[in-house]
Amino acid sequence: MLHAKLSHQDNAGVHPAGTYPASLDALFGQQAAEAAWREISSWPDYSPTPLLELPELATEAGIGRLWYKDESQRFSLRSFKALGGAYAVLRLLQDIVADRTGKRPDLETFRSGACAELIADTVISCATDGNHGRSVAWGCQQCGCRCVIYIHRDVSAYREQAMAAFGAEVVRIDGNYDDSVRLADEDAKRYGRIIVSDTSYPGYMDIPRDVMHGYSVMLREAVQQLAGEIPTHVFIQGGVGGLAASVCAYFWQTWGAQRPRFIVVEPEQANCLQQSARAGEAVVVHGDLETLMAGLACGEVSALAWPILEAGADDFMTLGEAAVAPAMRLLHDREPSIEAGESAVAGIAAALIASADPALAQRLQLDSRSRVFVIGTEGATDPEVYQELVGT
Repeated sequence: MLHAKLSHQDNAGVHPAGTYPASLDALFGQQAAEAAWREISSWPDYSPTPLLELPELATEAGIGRLWYKDESQRFSLRSFKALGGAYAVLRLLQDIVADRTGKRPDLETFRSGACAELIADTVISCATDGNHGRSVAWGCQQCGCRCVIYIHRDVSAYREQAMAAFGAEVVRIDGNYDDSVRLADEDAKRYGRIIVSDTSYPGYMDIPRDVMHGYSVMLREAVQQLAGEIPTHVFIQGGVGGLAASVCAYFWQTWGAQRPRFIVVEPEQANCLQQSARAGEAVVVHGDLETLMAGLACGEVSALAWPILEAGADDFMTLGEAAVAPAMRLLHDREPSIEAGESAVAGIAAALIASADPALAQRLQLDSRSRVFVIGTEGATDPEVYQELVGT
């Protein structure tokens, strides 16, 4: 079983009961989630990713059931991010064309080149740790739109090349993720580009909301795949909070008072959500944010995500770096083997480590009756890093 440092923070409030608050519906709503489902499920090569049950790991951990939603097989991008960035790109371009023609073209119309002249002057941009930028670049390539992606100093060369392969211009900066977000925003204003970000801030909400609703497609799949079973616990990756808030909101809307206990997991060096929970308001974590879990190396909370997590998350945890590679190997060496990237294992690693700590397991109410749901958010999105950590 895994061993590593965990830091736990109870949310300030009690576990919220009852239905999803109407005050949060404008941040994440079921109607918009349904629209995302109708659109994305019609895309070429769409198919649901598997929900794997891991009974041996559950038995070893002393819990009842353990489900792992495997996003390593999502389109050709091998990450759940394929659902968010590309969907937001399409929605944005549909709005532009609709403003000019009165019609909203579908993805196939964009792919045919029929809208090329209408979007010729549009340039989409974002900052990324890798997977979001790849999704944005892929979406832009599908629609025939120009794309500029900003990456920070710790993004691997492979991930940079993967974005460039989709036709994006990639700009590397000597700073951390949050520095790249700021520069992308400044340059967008200077050059008339449109930012498609997976984080939000005052005055910039609509596009990140589309990103979050795109993520809900995998949650609808999961609910269908669970076939009436309701997890008791969800351990979910943090980052800026967009994914975590999407999962929290969707499951809360779906299951109401029966919704699972919701635990957010972050790296020790990039725990902006845990620090915000301690402070009772959104705060910024400064520093280099260096972590193996590159997709979670974020110091600023998404303005859309925080109200949902402040109201709906039960616990905030940080995961020590020493757990990452062993968790990846643990999944790789199982039968059937599961390909899980560095950021994919945060949730399952935290769940397994917490269940092995009697005091923490008691606080989280983890026992033989617990039914735990986690998302493996990515596969080997950098094969060299994956091979180095897994030892293949």
